[in-house]
Amino acid sequence: MMGSWAFLNFIGMCLFILFQPETCLASVQFIGSIKPGFQGDQMHWIDNNGLFLLSNNSDFAFGFITTPDDVTLFVLSIVHVSSSKTVWSANRGTPVKNSDLFMFNESGNAILHSGGSIIWSTDTAKKRVSVMELQNSGNLVLAGDDGGIIWQSFSHPVDTLLSNQEFSEGMKLVSDPGSNNLSYFLEMKSGDMLLCANFDKPQPYWSMGQDNRKTINKNGAGVTVASIDANSWRFYDKNKVFLWQFIFSNSDTNATWAATLRSDGYITFYTLESGTSSNDSPTKIPADSCSRPQACDPYQICGSNNCQCPSALASKPNCRPDVASPCNRSKGSMELADAGDGLSYFALGFARPSLKTDLNGCKSSCLGNCSCLLMFFENKTGNCFHFDNVGSLQSSKESGFVSYIKILSTDGNGGDSRSGGGNKKHVMVVAIIVIITTLVILVLLFVGVRYYNKSNALPESPKEDSEEDTFLESITGMPVRFSYKDLQVATKDFSAILGRGGFGSVYEGILKDGTRLAVKQLEGLGQDILDSNLEMAKTDERVMVAIKVALWCIQDDMSHRPSMTKVVQMLEGLSPVPPPPMSSQLNSRLYSSFYKSVSEEGTSSAPSDCNSDAYLSAVRLSGPR
Repeated sequence: MMGSWAFLNFIGMCLFILFQPETCLASVQFIGSIKPGFQGDQMHWIDNNGLFLLSNNSDFAFGFITTPDDVTLFVLSIVHVSSSKTVWSANRGTPVKNSDLFMFNESGNAILHSGGSIIWSTDTAKKRVSVMELQNSGNLVLAGDDGGIIWQSFSHPVDTLLSNQEFSEGMKLVSDPGSNNLSYFLEMKSGDMLLCANFDKPQPYWSMGQDNRKTINKNGAGVTVASIDANSWRFYDKNKVFLWQFIFSNSDTNATWAATLRSDGYITFYTLESGTSSNDSPTKIPADSCSRPQACDPYQICGSNNCQCPSALASKPNCRPDVASPCNRSKGSMELADAGDGLSYFALGFARPSLKTDLNGCKSSCLGNCSCLLMFFENKTGNCFHFDNVGSLQSSKESGFVSYIKILSTDGNGGDSRSGGGNKKHVMVVAIIVIITTLVILVLLFVGVRYYNKSNALPESPKEDSEEDTFLESITGMPVRFSYKDLQVATKDFSAILGRGGFGSVYEGILKDGTRLAVKQLEGLGQDILDSNLEMAKTDERVMVAIKVALWCIQDDMSHRPSMTKVVQMLEGLSPVPPPPMSSQLNSRLYSSFYKSVSEEGTSSAPSDCNSDAYLSAVRLSGPR
């Protein structure tokens, strides 16, 4: 009876195995290769840590491994077994669950599904793929019936290069995102190997061509292929001619080396023989830690193994300019702040200048370009560099550059915003200052010119409407008096010169009535003539007083004649002398003849003098009452 029950249990187990082949094979790892028609998820190989394919030498394994941040999420990867280091991943950045399915279907395509969507694929359907192999080098290969490689992981590197893995133009090595979610990539370009910060516009920060640690085996047109061979990185041209060599270790020449681009921007080299870091090479790329894009936080200055905030941002929170979206004008207007002296930037040695100009042109160009956040200008060459993404700065005493950081204008509202008319307000203030300064200068010039002209002008003649002038003009036969302005008009501002003589020049003039005359303008007489004129004026004044008194004394009407006492007082200036009445024909003729004789003195003939005396003797004169 017991034997019957044992037989029945055996039969039941066999039937269970027959109807559950997938479950039975789930824990069995494949060695070397897998045929099309394979599928499974992480749970099928949970007993083997999710790894379902081993290389023939068991150094490498292919399967599902957990992510560092979440053990419930998985990445389809190739790992080095003894060191547990991941050397390649299919779905980095998009991990799957333990129930998501990997398939190597009958059409020869390898696919990773998640939630009904294709996460990753080799795109090799209907390309006559007959086998999937994991080679001893760590290369995952899809091959055809003839053994030819149709697809391989070595042609699609992630962040690691293995020994004898060719890295050529068109390939990229991309790091995991680091701080500030920035990643880095390595590529072959323009005959060189470049290491770049993966900004929206990539910024190079290292090249093998500029690294002085390399040795040159042969000069050529440029490198196109590189591969790790023993303890060195070897570079070849398109014809496989060996050009450069970069030796990263002086030991373990027979070890299996790998190079990884890390999330901190370094390329490091290590052996895969053990899981310890003792066999890691001290050689890193780049050699200078401050030449990495994020050796410090963005905008901070890296130097002497420490980070400092530039003076332009010392008052800003977290040493940031708070310009998250520079082309968003709603935050306010921008200005350029001097970042300080002795600064450099990791990309300056590799980037092309934005333009060639002077410093003001470079600053204006950056202010006019809303995406420009950082500006460097080289005085010696006139090269102007604009950067729309900013990493850490470098301290450099011999950089030869001046640098400016774009920040929000300091006169904005609260320091972080300003209305669109902020620039207009600034311009208006400047314009007002310029206008006021100009007006002050003009007023000073006007006052200076007036003072100069006044100090050099001749004193004006007494006013024409003085009492003496009015009196003399009332006498018939007096010479005609002209103002200086009238003479200036008549001579057309003394333009037609007739000749020169003592004390001045003679000019031709024409009066308004057409009368032609000659006008002599005194020149160079100076203060002596002015003083003489003043003295003569005093003498003429005494003569005028005597004439007026005499006219009072010869009035026809005896009642008008002053007493002798009054005459004495008037002559001595003790009493004013009023203008005498001119109704008498005698008075008019007498003083007309008198002034005529005075004006003709030195030129008139003797008979005219005799006639004047004869006339005066005929006049009946009488003294005062």
